[in-house]
Formats: sequence, structure tokens, C-alpha cells
Amino acid sequence: MGAKGTGGPLRGIRVLEFGSLLAGPFCARLLGDFGADVIKVESPGEGDPLRRWNLESWNGRDLLWSIQARNKRCITLNLREPEGQQIARELAAQTDIVVENFRPGTMEKWGLGPEELKKINPGLIMVRISGFGQTGPYSTRAGFGSVAEAMGGIRYVTGYPDRPSTRTGVSLGDSLAATFGVIGALLAVIARERGNASGGQVVDVAIYEAVYAMMESIVPDYLLQGKIRERTGPVLPHVAPSNVYPCGDGVDVIIAANADNVFRRLAETMEKPELTTDPRFATHQARGENQQEIDRLVSMWTVKHPSADVVRMMDEAGVPSGPIYTAREMVADTHFRARKMVVSVPVEEGAEFPMPGIIPALSETPGALKWAGPIAPGSHNREVLNEILGMDDQQIANFEARGII
Repeated sequence: MGAKGTGGPLRGIRVLEFGSLLAGPFCARLLGDFGADVIKVESPGEGDPLRRWNLESWNGRDLLWSIQARNKRCITLNLREPEGQQIARELAAQTDIVVENFRPGTMEKWGLGPEELKKINPGLIMVRISGFGQTGPYSTRAGFGSVAEAMGGIRYVTGYPDRPSTRTGVSLGDSLAATFGVIGALLAVIARERGNASGGQVVDVAIYEAVYAMMESIVPDYLLQGKIRERTGPVLPHVAPSNVYPCGDGVDVIIAANADNVFRRLAETMEKPELTTDPRFATHQARGENQQEIDRLVSMWTVKHPSADVVRMMDEAGVPSGPIYTAREMVADTHFRARKMVVSVPVEEGAEFPMPGIIPALSETPGALKWAGPIAPGSHNREVLNEILGMDDQQIANFEARGII
């Protein structure tokens, strides 16, 4: 624990993370998963609020913090003090990628904006994640993921048509922005190394735009056809049968049999082959026009069988299906285990922490989980400041005593 990044396709890439909560830290975590040496900068004292995100901890650890800070070396710097800002600049001078998710203007206020850092490191790539981006009339607004999800369009179409819009249950906007931040960082690295750019550049990711990018043809629907896409619950209009169906044991199962050839296999398994020649259901278009009726017929069949039998019969027939999992089913599932999607990482006193696995899986240069996020802020102060900046123990102790680190 505590060693700099080794192995993986990003070996030799150093990332300096300034940020808190989710979007910036998640972006840097993904880079660290694939071998980048990620140095996370926190304020002295309590550190990133993500350390205390859950109401309950496990062995002194916040669960989400332990995941999002994995593979990172954590240091503390008081960026409101000139000496802390100078240390940050010295670190940035020896860094490939800076990731930050403060409100636009904050880094410039500390003398750590892209123009200042470019002077000391022309090849620096700076990933900037914010609610509304670095430019435009809303750029200086506070922009949490929930607001960005609303403006990006996903909130309006999520839920049932007779109820208010709802959220998806996870921090979707922040996670999407983090993923786009990784894409931008890697594109900038390629451009720099191939000589397609003069050096480093700024990657500007707005959370609302990351959400909007997922919204399919929602804008052309309106501008070209005058249609506003509405909430439709668990179905897509005119795509049937593709819904959640109740089973005899009280478990719901997803069945996606909207393609004509797949629907034929479903009908045969239901022992109702006549449905495939019924004018109401014979084609994709016809089933879309009679969506409620075909869903009713499928539900009448699934409710007669336990969910495991429904899934087995669908699998044997080549019809995509599956139960709706909670964490309980995930950890018990043999496929999750075979794909290493729940991985135990050693932590303090011989305990192990269950982590989400590495995505995507690379055949030649896979990523790795080396350690969970450290409990104490500044756990790697001495290691990082000595190794990268050549500070001795006395200098480091002096900075600690004065609250600079």
C-alpha cells in the first residue's frame, strides 16, 4: 500500500487530483484503475467530504470514499495559503494530468488555473468538470449533479407519466461527467504524444452536457417533429414485448422479445404460436400498437411460473431475459464472480473490503486494484513530497506544524 502506480496501460502517467465528492474523484479513480499514479489533494484536517458521505461507517471507513479513493496517494495542502499553492504548482510541474471539479474561477483564484500552470508545464492536460462548463452565462453557477440531470433532460423522462419525475437512484450525472473526463484526458494524451497538439490542453466537461449526450434524439424529436418525449415508466413506447413481468414467486423478470424472430421464440415457449400470426402481434409495428395487450398476455404466462424457471426457459429459447437484482443477488451470482466484478481488497487489521471490479477488461494491459482509499487525510504526505519534490523530514514537519499540509 502506498506505492506509486505500477502496471496497466497508464503506467508512467501522473495525475494530480484537486476535487471533492464525486465527479472529479471518480474521474481520477478510473485513471488510477489502469495504472496512473494518482495523487489526491485534500484540505488539511477533515479532507474530502466524501470521507463522511454515508451515515454509517465500517471499521472507521466510509464505503463510497474507500472505493472512489482506491489506488490513490492522498496528501493534504492548504490551497488558501501561498505556500500551499506553491507546493501545488511544483507538483503540477511534474504531472501529466490535473483533474479538478471546483466551481469555475476557483483554481484561478488560487493561482492554479490553466494559464498559470501552462507556464511551468506546457504539456499539462487539465480536466475541468463543473455543472455548466467553463464558459457561457451559467458557468459561474453552483452546479450539483442533480441540477445538471434536470437540465440535461434525464430527470424529465425518468418515472411514470402520472407521477412527478424522479432520479435514477445513483449519482448518474457526476458519473457520466467523470467518464467523459477520462475520455477527454486520454484523447488529449494521444494528441500530445502524436504531435497533433502544441502540448497540453484543457478538457472542459459540463455535467449537464454529459447527461444531454445520453438523450438520444430528444432534441430532433422536438425541433423536427414537435414532440416532447414523456415519461413512460418501464417501457419504451411501441417496443413490445419488452417490460418487467411478474412471476409466481413474487420476483419480477425483464423479458426483451420485441424483435420479430425473438418474439416467435417467446410465443413458442409460451405454447401460444398463434400469436405470431395474429395481426395484432405479427410484426414489430403491430405489437407496438397493441403494447398493453401483448404485455398482459406475457404477464399471464410468467405469473404461472417461478422466476428461475422463466429465466431458464427464456435462456433455452434464446430470448433475452433476467431478474432484477439487488446487491444480494449480485454477490451470489456466479457470473459476477467469474467476471471478477466483486473483488476483495485487503485493508486494516487483516480485513477485506469488497470493491467493484475493473471496467473495461483489457486482455494485455489490465487494470488492478491495489489498495482502498486511506482512512487518514495526508497519509502519503511524506512519501509524495519527499519522492517528487525532494523535501526532507524537517521541511515536511515544518509545513505540518504551520497547517500548510
